[in-house]
Amino acid sequence: MTNKFRTHGRIAHEMGCFHEIALSHQVMSMVKMVPRGHTACALGYLTPKIRQYLDGFTKGLDEGLLTNASLRLDFMKSDGGAILSGPVGGVVGYAKTSYWMSGGEKPLPVIGFDMGGTSTDVSRYDGSLEHVFETTTAGVSIQAPQLDIHTVAAGVGSHLFLQNGLFVVGPESAKAHPGPVCYRKNGYLAVTDANVILGRVIPDHFPHIFGPNEDGPLDLEGAKAAFRALADANPETKGKSIEELAYGFIQVANEAMCRPIRNLTQMRGFDITKHALACFGGAGPQHACDMVRALGITKVYIHRYGGVLSAYGLSMADAVVEEQEPAKEVYGVSSVSSSGFDENLDPSKSTREARLEHLAEKARAALVKQGYPEDSIIIEKYLNMCYDGTDNAIMIKENTNLNNVRLPYAQTFVEQYHREFGFELKGRDILIDDFCVRAFVPGFTPNPPPTVPSLGSPTPMGTSTAYFEDGWEDVPTYNFEDLKPGHEMKGPAIIVQLISTIVLEVGCTAFVTGDGDLDITVEKKATCDDAGIDEKVELEEDPVQLSIFAHRFMGIAEQMGRTLARTAISVNIKERLDFSCALFTNDGGLVANAPHIPVHLGAMQSAVQFQVEYWNTQGREGIQEGDVFVSNHPQLAGGSHLPDIIVITPVFYEGKILFFVASRGHRSDIGGILPGSMPPHSKSLNEEGARIVAFKDGKFQEEGITDILVNQQFGGTRNLKDNLSDYRAQVAANNSSIQLLHQLIQENGLHKVEAYMHFIQHNAEMAVRSMLKTFAAEHGTRAHAIDYMDNGTPIELTIDIDQATGSVCFDFSGTGPQVLGNINAPPAVTYSAVIYSLRSLVGQDIPLNQGCLTSIKFKIPRFSLPNPLDDVGVVGGNVLTSQRVVDVVLKAFKACAGSQGCMNNLTLGNKKFGYYETIAGGAGAGPTWDGRSGVNTHCTNTRITDPEILERRYPFGLRKGSGGDAPRGDRVVREIEPLRPLTMSILSERRTLHPYGMEGGEPGETGKNLLIWCHVEYWRKV
Repeated sequence: MTNKFRTHGRIAHEMGCFHEIALSHQVMSMVKMVPRGHTACALGYLTPKIRQYLDGFTKGLDEGLLTNASLRLDFMKSDGGAILSGPVGGVVGYAKTSYWMSGGEKPLPVIGFDMGGTSTDVSRYDGSLEHVFETTTAGVSIQAPQLDIHTVAAGVGSHLFLQNGLFVVGPESAKAHPGPVCYRKNGYLAVTDANVILGRVIPDHFPHIFGPNEDGPLDLEGAKAAFRALADANPETKGKSIEELAYGFIQVANEAMCRPIRNLTQMRGFDITKHALACFGGAGPQHACDMVRALGITKVYIHRYGGVLSAYGLSMADAVVEEQEPAKEVYGVSSVSSSGFDENLDPSKSTREARLEHLAEKARAALVKQGYPEDSIIIEKYLNMCYDGTDNAIMIKENTNLNNVRLPYAQTFVEQYHREFGFELKGRDILIDDFCVRAFVPGFTPNPPPTVPSLGSPTPMGTSTAYFEDGWEDVPTYNFEDLKPGHEMKGPAIIVQLISTIVLEVGCTAFVTGDGDLDITVEKKATCDDAGIDEKVELEEDPVQLSIFAHRFMGIAEQMGRTLARTAISVNIKERLDFSCALFTNDGGLVANAPHIPVHLGAMQSAVQFQVEYWNTQGREGIQEGDVFVSNHPQLAGGSHLPDIIVITPVFYEGKILFFVASRGHRSDIGGILPGSMPPHSKSLNEEGARIVAFKDGKFQEEGITDILVNQQFGGTRNLKDNLSDYRAQVAANNSSIQLLHQLIQENGLHKVEAYMHFIQHNAEMAVRSMLKTFAAEHGTRAHAIDYMDNGTPIELTIDIDQATGSVCFDFSGTGPQVLGNINAPPAVTYSAVIYSLRSLVGQDIPLNQGCLTSIKFKIPRFSLPNPLDDVGVVGGNVLTSQRVVDVVLKAFKACAGSQGCMNNLTLGNKKFGYYETIAGGAGAGPTWDGRSGVNTHCTNTRITDPEILERRYPFGLRKGSGGDAPRGDRVVREIEPLRPLTMSILSERRTLHPYGMEGGEPGETGKNLLIWCHVEYWRKV
């Protein structure tokens, strides 16, 4: 493949008409073709822009500077060396100025918090800069060394909304122009306005640069008027003052910014409370103290140049050159002996050191060429390592122990893998994916600040009033320039810098260090004790707390998903992300479903409710603490299809079941008549694989699960090892969420957490009812649609809406009978398709939970396609019929044109393995948008397996205007060449009947499945 790219590059150069030519294997020599290709495209687009900027920049320099050979012009890269450069500069800045402030032999790890106008960036530093080698920015995957910076769309310019009873902050931004309301340019209500109203930003200490003539002060009265208008327009804010409203938005914004910090620490196995927060940027100091209290952190560091720390960090950056080359070598399980890691038994040792040294010489020479002395260059060596059979590698730096003795790479790898994922894969080879060397010349690093005695409290420059949790308070205001090392200030107080304002919350103490920085100690938030609370007294729903709990519940579900993706082994879960995670009430009602796989939405709730009822039936042993439940039966146990196995764990607290957590993941093979367990011609359920109605597991009963997966009528699973590993990963993901739920209870009290689980469901219900009332008022109370499967079976839907209440009946009478095939769909799949459709039609960000279905009554005739007998085939119903149900619902609501109408499920394998993937297609256009090309639509949003991962793991290779006369999305072509005899099959629809058009749009084209027989003499297509 590389030779082909070189040929293409040579031809492009010879043509002479291209200014920029980027070859992906040269841009980034790492495995994974898709992100590498995206990176090459981004480079090809950005390089001319960067050159244009540099040309303009250098034109402003004196000619003598440009010809001065001793002058070097450096630019910071996204990996922290000398194009996310602003945040990267801030990371370098706090890493070099804040890490040693806690003192001791082992300082506290530091979380960087950079709050800007449109977004907030968070990162982590524990003695070395943390890098990632693949990120997604604005939907584009970039494969390049970058500092590990997490971004959330919440900043001081973020819009403030009230939507469906929820306080919403962002992601829309007021930007610099027109800016917030207080900028006097007819702007938008934003976080800055809330800070101004609450006295946390003092207009008298801001320059007069606002308004159309840029000569006015911040507009306090304008901000008040905007909040008052917002309060008057929304019934849920009745009785709240504008200060309470503004403070509520600040709390919601703070929680939105806490979410990525929890993901950065807890998700990776770090104790969040054993960190300090380094706050920089002009806005962060107004929020930092309140945020760290919510996170359980007790230290905040604010540098004296915190408002411009990104620029300060640029001046201290290292000069860096990295060299990297891919590998496919076995480090070897043989290097692991009973006494530890013996590198003398490492089969890669003979070539490894030579390759690393070769890269080191290249990197060293590059820095010397730039003018750096060779004796100032430091070399760091890395191996990008993974377990055999997994694809997410970890970059391991050459490490030493306390006696400065070099440690084996494998030892560091296993320790880091265990910390992040919670287990080891004993007995598996450890592989080297890449060799990497980082050569750098250290930039300036300040010395730790000298210790100074306390001078007590300084004299404030005045007083002001500011709003805190208990209301308005008179607070002293201090001029930062007047503070001396040793001064100490207790909150509440406000400290004014030239380019920032620092808010000290109640219970916070700020100490000025020997260098003039602020070291803030924050009192820990008291845990909530439910003792004395009368649980019979109902809590009143508060929209601010509702918004905060919506963030917390969804954050827990998302962390479950990240844990599952990290700990799983199979390509399906780790690479394609074909899984879902969710939280449920103690009766099985869905509370929060992370936005994973839409077809799992309603089906997961049905599965949990079945297990609750099943095990609590008289004569069974009930549900005990430590139980884990496993099921997948579509008709009997609320499943979607057999490959989707759900693992359910009850959440106990003080001996009582409070909630349930569940994760559902698609297995590439659980037995059945064909590899992949997605046979296109199955007629009965037992032909499709292992059937699990209710399996209870107190510990990990490997024998019990193995027996179910292996002993089947039509052959057991072809990949038992991955099945068992993924089951362990689901249990681990569930357990991680249980810990987070317990933490949430300790912070807020059980009574409050339970109440807001139900409030969040009610909120979703009201949002759906409101949408239905609006539709009925505009289009009438009845809607109807019909579409057909390729075999001619109709799916007919009549929707009757009660305009007064927003209740609705989805009546599938007229839908065809169940078929002697596998496109039958269990009711749970229909529920999922409907909840997904309604969630999309609401048009606003509402929680994904049971409330979306509360107002709905279903009429699904027994023995029809969406409500079949218990033993008929259904594997295609989950992936084909579900898509057609969505199309019918959206057609009835006149929402958009038809999509590809299926998931194009490809399965292949032999007796030793099974592989499965969905292939993208086109999405229909709507009233205000064009269709999309080459995307998975509606009930699935999995991603395709990277070609190079596919070729590495399986024995085959990859070789490689259909939207109708309308702006519809086009299809894709997927070509796969088996390299040995395999069984291949595909489940697909829209091959006979076209996707429908709407409002004058033409129907889309049908798809095609082609099997090409390749022989020496001829090709034959079937």
